[in-house]
Amino acid sequence: MEWFNQNLPYFLAGISVGGQYALIAIGYTMVYGILRLINFAHGDIFMVAGLIMVYLSASLPIYISIPIMIVATVIIGFLIERVAYKPLRQAPRMSIMISAIGVSYLLQNLALYITGGLAQQYPAIPWISDTIEIFGSVTKRVTVITPILTIVLVFALVFLIKKTKIGMAMRAASKDFETSQLMGIKINSVISMTFIIGSFLAAVASLLYFSNYTGVVPTSGAMPGLKAFVAAVFGGIGSIPGAVIGAFIIGICENIIKGMGMTTFSDAFTFALLIVILIAKPTGLFGEKVTDKV
Repeated sequence: MEWFNQNLPYFLAGISVGGQYALIAIGYTMVYGILRLINFAHGDIFMVAGLIMVYLSASLPIYISIPIMIVATVIIGFLIERVAYKPLRQAPRMSIMISAIGVSYLLQNLALYITGGLAQQYPAIPWISDTIEIFGSVTKRVTVITPILTIVLVFALVFLIKKTKIGMAMRAASKDFETSQLMGIKINSVISMTFIIGSFLAAVASLLYFSNYTGVVPTSGAMPGLKAFVAAVFGGIGSIPGAVIGAFIIGICENIIKGMGMTTFSDAFTFALLIVILIAKPTGLFGEKVTDKV
């Protein structure tokens, strides 16, 4: 019982941060599922959402700042796809990847210019940022809200993909991009919707993440973005349930390692896991084996 009480805060923190990684990982896995592109700028969209919230909350009430921040993040994600990726649709895949890396550095440097490189204090969100007690362990309410909200959003997303017309178009595009175009699917609308959903989830993830880790710097999106990418690969990139399960496993393991007093190795564990998965099962836990058509 004593061991449980000692490690409960780390377990709760792991579930919480795992949910936040999951929301970011879904963005990676959806874009890859349709475009076969790793959107390296996705973590930076998450960081930009945090900065937008910082500056909005300085002059507007929180309840107005939050919806504006989400809409602004979605617009940024949409514009990035239209400006940086759409013109390269017929280009070699490497060109799109280089463009994605370029957008990532552009967002980081714009943030560096705006903030002067100084850490910005994220505002306290009423109710979410309040502290609560669970089995004698004190934590923020966001720790409990995150996994619940993540699961609700994932179910909503699965419903959208399985039951709606745009979801059917997304599934068709992910199965066979060229044939979907020939069948009359408006592929540009499908891709734009994918980026919109991914950016929306990144905005929600930033709200939850920065309520816990309140300092926002231009590189704030780099490590969560990389860990979410590892989660997507671990679960099987292209699989939404796989990305979510992978994110929760990484979040929990990372925080248990911190609880064991090996904080220095918590990040190293994530990337060691990536190497092991790529060697043992390159398609991830839930990834489908792709067969090349001749």
